[in-house]
Amino acid sequence: MNTRRYGNTGKSVSEIGFGAWQLGNRQDWEAMEDTAAISLVHEALDRGLNFFDTAPNYGQGRSEELLGTALAGRRSGAVINTKFGHRADGSIDYAADQIRGSVEQSLIRLQTDYVDSVILHNPPFNVLDGKYGHYDVMEKLKAEGKILAYGVSVDSVPEMLEVIQHTNIGVMEVMFNIFYQETAEAFKLAQDKGIAIIVKVPLDSGWLSGKYNSKSTFAGVRSRWSPEIIEKRAALLEQIKFITNKETTMTMAALRFILAYPEVTTVIPGVRNSTQLIENIAASDAVMPEEQVKRLQELWAKEIKGQELGW
Repeated sequence: MNTRRYGNTGKSVSEIGFGAWQLGNRQDWEAMEDTAAISLVHEALDRGLNFFDTAPNYGQGRSEELLGTALAGRRSGAVINTKFGHRADGSIDYAADQIRGSVEQSLIRLQTDYVDSVILHNPPFNVLDGKYGHYDVMEKLKAEGKILAYGVSVDSVPEMLEVIQHTNIGVMEVMFNIFYQETAEAFKLAQDKGIAIIVKVPLDSGWLSGKYNSKSTFAGVRSRWSPEIIEKRAALLEQIKFITNKETTMTMAALRFILAYPEVTTVIPGVRNSTQLIENIAASDAVMPEEQVKRLQELWAKEIKGQELGW
């Protein structure tokens, strides 16, 4: 597994991370047994993956709890990123005076005395510049050793620029994938400030895993796509089949496209079983040919940018 520097924390992380939204999440996914979740985290560590992304609201707190149980005795080999803003009970509160309590509850669930980073979980735009004291609280937690770094999770270039230009954050989680390349415009600016970039939604909510087509139907969290959007997405998949071959699945290629950007620190696909884990990790075994990267960038610029595809 290749590693990349995690901002200014002094740590290195696996370039393929572990998106832990699924752990303990019985609302949006078919339930995963706790023992299976813990075993999956152990397997990830054994295979060289050390970066885990979670949040208080993932599985109503169960994601953090299961990670904590799985990492007991192996905490030093893991880098954990959690979030603030979405509570375990499903409510949302971005008030700065709630940060400390949220972080301390996360520490209890994770069975640790520190987390490597905490980020504001897609907060309102007017919170991003720090004028309400959010980063002041984070600085105090950092001084106390409860967190090593802090930052934000955002989805757009304007949000990225607001944070890059007005704050001293160390970590930024952004949406970026073959079908959503807008945020790459601000990657270099973030890197120049020493900000670690975590890429979320790398498989475009499953579309870039290669398992969906124009006939696919969706339930739960993914029922948001209209028939028109499903048709658009399926047509785009046909156009990018050139990135796959006998040795390279769509998932592997989609992750390699993201890792072709040196500014990216780690990418966090979701993981539900050993097969998915092995496939994700295999993306680190090779790099995407430059010609393919350029073709995908051109496809985005000419045919995808500006389309309404929903995330």
